[in-house]
Amino acid sequence: MSAADFSADDHNFMARALQLARRGINSCHPNPRVGCVLVKHGQIIGEGWHEKAGQAHAEVMALQHAGNEARGARAYVTLEPCSHYGRTPPCADSLIEHGITEVFIAMQDPNPLVAGQGIEKLRQSGIKVKNGLLQQQAIELNRGFVSRMECGRPWVTVKLGASLDGRTAMKSGESQWITGPQSRADVQKLRAASSAVVTGSGTVLADNPSLTVRLQGTTRQPLRVVMDSHLSIPDNAKILHDGYPLLIATATSEDDARFLELNNRNIDIRSFPGAKGRVDALSLLHCLADDYSCNEILVEAGSVVCGSLLANQLVDEIVLYLAPVVMGSAARGLFDLPGLDTMAQRIHLSVKDIRAVGQDWRFTVQPDYQYKTE
Repeated sequence: MSAADFSADDHNFMARALQLARRGINSCHPNPRVGCVLVKHGQIIGEGWHEKAGQAHAEVMALQHAGNEARGARAYVTLEPCSHYGRTPPCADSLIEHGITEVFIAMQDPNPLVAGQGIEKLRQSGIKVKNGLLQQQAIELNRGFVSRMECGRPWVTVKLGASLDGRTAMKSGESQWITGPQSRADVQKLRAASSAVVTGSGTVLADNPSLTVRLQGTTRQPLRVVMDSHLSIPDNAKILHDGYPLLIATATSEDDARFLELNNRNIDIRSFPGAKGRVDALSLLHCLADDYSCNEILVEAGSVVCGSLLANQLVDEIVLYLAPVVMGSAARGLFDLPGLDTMAQRIHLSVKDIRAVGQDWRFTVQPDYQYKTE
């Protein structure tokens, strides 16, 4: 349906539902972020959002909020109501049972277990259904879930902090801190919204990071993933001992002594052998989607890992924090991309957002792999 099929009030109510859905951005993994608004006589009588997997979905929360007033109301839902039994009963059934007369949906559910079946169930019960209201905003909110369902891999965001001359570390590897405290606090929000944070063994060796979320009120820690082709991660690495979720992805054989040692210590370790003795990143991404239900991953790694992902067209978005400092020509760059020798080989980027964060500037860009020169 087109925008002309919806009134200004319809847009406002769905915008409110999207606002509610964002409240679950850090907590509802691996489920999609969903909000619901119930309206009667032009007034909101019930609201809800999906907060945590296994708990009530947005529609049920809104129905509970509305109580007996729900009968005869319209529902504005950011994602097609589910039609199957999972950890909770079907939301489509709840809307039918409570006498909802019309349902406005932002986007169809890409999950093949739903994928139009919820809409069909509502229509068969006599409920009017209108789909596509603020659809792009809903897709953007759940781009990781859409990627997992449609592409079989998570949405991949690469986070980088760099100097004004594009350097991410000194020649020695020293990198703390290039950007300011406001940028580092902003990165915590990126981590909190991610299913997993991915780094390389080089970053572990140089910085010994924890890669945890340190926001007040954090209820979920993302999976940490270390891409360590030859299992060079040291035994004293913090990430091995803090008790938070961890996966080591290696190219080393499962029969390797170091592999067996880590495995015997109940450390989650898997082998993804790829070209040139490196981790096969695509296989890792498919595993993160299939076995760990990861919707969005945040890559915080060095130029080799980031360059390899970009060269293989596995980066969906880059978030670059640019600091007002200069580090010199001997310092390390953003991406290790050998083989780009001509202007025609450039990787083009579409700028989505630029804003100041403290004294730094944050650039959000998306690679345009299909870009064609005129």
